[in-house]
Amino acid sequence: MSSVLNKKIKLYIVDDHQIMIDGIKALLTNKPAFEIIGENTNPINALEEIKKNTPDIVISDINMKEMSGIELTKQLKEIFPDLKILALSMFGDKETISEMLEAGINGYVLKNTGTDELVTALTKLSINQPFFSDEVTTEMMRVISTPKTPQKEIIHLTPREIEIVKLISEEYNNAKIGDKLFISERTVETHRKNIFRKTNTKSVAGLIKFAIDQKII
Repeated sequence: MSSVLNKKIKLYIVDDHQIMIDGIKALLTNKPAFEIIGENTNPINALEEIKKNTPDIVISDINMKEMSGIELTKQLKEIFPDLKILALSMFGDKETISEMLEAGINGYVLKNTGTDELVTALTKLSINQPFFSDEVTTEMMRVISTPKTPQKEIIHLTPREIEIVKLISEEYNNAKIGDKLFISERTVETHRKNIFRKTNTKSVAGLIKFAIDQKII
């Protein structure tokens, strides 16, 4: 059990500016929980390297010349659905955030982030919890006030499923949701699978975006 807990979190960094990669590495220099197993300034080359030596988390820039972080995320998620992606950008605009969420990212921080926030983000992603910096969360919430085009299909969630969506957005894991709602962890897992199927989402981040769009949260 202790060997699992002490296992290092393997990271791979993709950014077309070497100075940004060096900066991230400097922030994590004295953080023994993390091991940087690779880096690349070319996302196409990074994709091939990640296929051969898969990390736990990929830290990826969004705006890159050879391939955008959005496309890189889509391709990585198709091959490795459980791989965690932390998006990194100078900007937190609503359109970019929306595209990255749809691609399947698990977290989003701005490039002006400090060590504490970066470590928090990586730690949360490593235990299957999403993380978005405050500025990004603010932009996500603005989606609520944006007029939506009518949906072709109405998605019906049961009251219990809505309860679970709300608890997921509050970073409750299956065990805590079960305790809160007085149901078994297996029942929670069944509800989660049904929720992801109904909402056509593949990640917690995508589910949160859906919940915001539908004004569930």
